[in-house]
Amino acid sequence: MSDIAHLLPCAEPVRFLAPDGTPAEPTAETAATMEARGYVIPDDEDLLAVWRGMVVGRRFDAQATALTKQGRLAVYPSSRGQDACQVAPVLGLGADDWMFPTYRDSMALVTRGIDPVEVLTLLRGDWHCGYDPVSTRTAPQCTPLATQAVHAAGAADGLRRKGVEGVALCLIGDGATSEGDFHEGLNFAAVFNAPVVYLVQNNKYAISVPLARQTKAPALAYKGVGYGVRSEQVDGNDPAAVLAVMRAAYRHAREGKGPVLVEAHTYRMEAHTNADDATRYRTPDEVDGWTGQDPLVRLQAYLVGRGVLDDARIEEVRAEAEAFAADLRTRMNAEPQVDPMHLFDHVYAEPTPQLREQREMVRAEIAGSAHAAHGPAEEKEGAR
Repeated sequence: MSDIAHLLPCAEPVRFLAPDGTPAEPTAETAATMEARGYVIPDDEDLLAVWRGMVVGRRFDAQATALTKQGRLAVYPSSRGQDACQVAPVLGLGADDWMFPTYRDSMALVTRGIDPVEVLTLLRGDWHCGYDPVSTRTAPQCTPLATQAVHAAGAADGLRRKGVEGVALCLIGDGATSEGDFHEGLNFAAVFNAPVVYLVQNNKYAISVPLARQTKAPALAYKGVGYGVRSEQVDGNDPAAVLAVMRAAYRHAREGKGPVLVEAHTYRMEAHTNADDATRYRTPDEVDGWTGQDPLVRLQAYLVGRGVLDDARIEEVRAEAEAFAADLRTRMNAEPQVDPMHLFDHVYAEPTPQLREQREMVRAEIAGSAHAAHGPAEEKEGAR
């Protein structure tokens, strides 16, 4: 074995299931690498958990998309089509592990067990991330591309230095691999042997920029090799393969062997956000081609074929997903109670004189508005 062979990804994306849910047959070369790295198809119970998570997650995603049309959300980036990349990696995390998501990873946050209303708080237009990052061990959703790659490396290095047997999962898109922070994060993680796993969800577009305009690399997974990071590529629409590869990556990091970069080949079925017109840069035929590779349909067909999933269970989980969406809809339709004075909280550890002055100006303005609304009536009542 050459000095870098252990870093190289499989020659083709790791896959266990074909698009129709039948077992896939890798090439002899890929099969040998898969065996050497301990990639085995997860058992039925684990795959049933991934399937359930994708059913609930997709219904959540559809409801969140509908909320934008109703004006309840300012913006929402759908992750439909990337369901396997959202659910399977999260189910492989432990209680001491951290997650660093992007703006598109709301389904992953729901899978993490975070209240969906708190997940959507930021996208609703609130000033904070909505959930407690410390108690959930989940960093705020990151809008600037790749900045969380550095944060994840630092957090993972902190876990290592404290002797905590945890890992950090950093979710990023293909566009983020064109940013300097991505490369700085990988280099730092490699040099300091930080237990972080980077999952690149390669959905083929950075908004409207296709992958071919971003890189000439044969696969994004190869970008890790230059930093001394073990790299892998996986069929991101095969939930079984995603779970198997991510589990192996976590194991590698936990054992002190350093970071891992995983590229998941997937596709964003919806537009970049509700404000995007995807028809301007991709064709209906392209979208239709990826529709036939739906990760939810693929895994469901596999589980039905094995006799571990039947119509009754499918309907039961669909009903659970509908109830989940209905509860979210009801709570999101309630008007949030907003205190303008909270704008001045957490700006600085110690408020500056200018901030105190601004705070008092707003407080006086609120008091004046309240007096204007109620004062005359109260004075008239007192005169009686």
